[in-house]
Amino acid sequence: MALASVLKRYVQRKVGNRNEDWKEVKDDEKEEFSKLYKLWKGPTKDTCTTYKAIPRFYYKLPSEDELLLQKLREESRAVFLQRRSRELLDNDELQGLWFLLDKHHTSPLVGDEQMINFEDFMKVSDLAGQKCKPFFKPSVFAKLLQSDPYGRISIMQFFNYVMRKVWLHQTRIGLSLYDVAGQGHLKESDLENYILELIPTLPQLDGLEKSFYSFYVCTAVRKFFFFLDPLRTGKVKIQDILACSFLDDLLELRDEELSKEVQESNWFSAPSALRVYGQYLNLDKDHNGMLSKEELARLYYSITVLH
Repeated sequence: MALASVLKRYVQRKVGNRNEDWKEVKDDEKEEFSKLYKLWKGPTKDTCTTYKAIPRFYYKLPSEDELLLQKLREESRAVFLQRRSRELLDNDELQGLWFLLDKHHTSPLVGDEQMINFEDFMKVSDLAGQKCKPFFKPSVFAKLLQSDPYGRISIMQFFNYVMRKVWLHQTRIGLSLYDVAGQGHLKESDLENYILELIPTLPQLDGLEKSFYSFYVCTAVRKFFFFLDPLRTGKVKIQDILACSFLDDLLELRDEELSKEVQESNWFSAPSALRVYGQYLNLDKDHNGMLSKEELARLYYSITVLH
């Protein structure tokens, strides 16, 4: 009996020691796993100082009832766009740039066209000022370099490049002023407001009566959205507006000496808008301002007959 109790105590002691050893192994394993996990996960906000240096780059858009935040957002965007506008070259600075290019052109001429090599190109860069620096990059010179045996570029081509860049930035800033959401796209109402306020600045549209403005704006906006919003999301990217030729056609109406042939081929011209309006009135037989299926069928029939 005494031997049985001794053996029982021995077995219990061995099992207890084994459990303690197993627990120690599990603790070591857990500690090693935690160490490797933290190493793989990287530093946290509490342990890494760079979290304090990196600025916040995402801010949730204010809701409709947060009027103060909306006003603050609009004001900050307006200030930002004004600052970007001041960074662009004005007419006097463009004239000064042309004078410097003309003064430092590199001989000989190619016909009547003045050329400039890279050395003189960089001289003009130093003289033109800080606002012109972005245009005087080696990559820009390389883009405009063609087959000149002296390794020069055309002064006129470079100046046209500068003016085109300035125009694109000016137009983007102008369009961004109508971007109510500030997300880089325009809704239909935003684009309507832009074109409506643009009409008085287009001499070729001086003959339009104000009562016709609403139809003209609708006609112009629908072309933008038909081609640039194929998924019918109700908005178009400002970048897409700048990339297509529609805005060029619209702003072409600033030319007071635009020929009749060009106006006829320009969708945004007054003759073109009046022609579309006349076709719409001819189809609208009941004069209710809407086109029914039967009225649209007449359009299909007339197109089929013509072809």
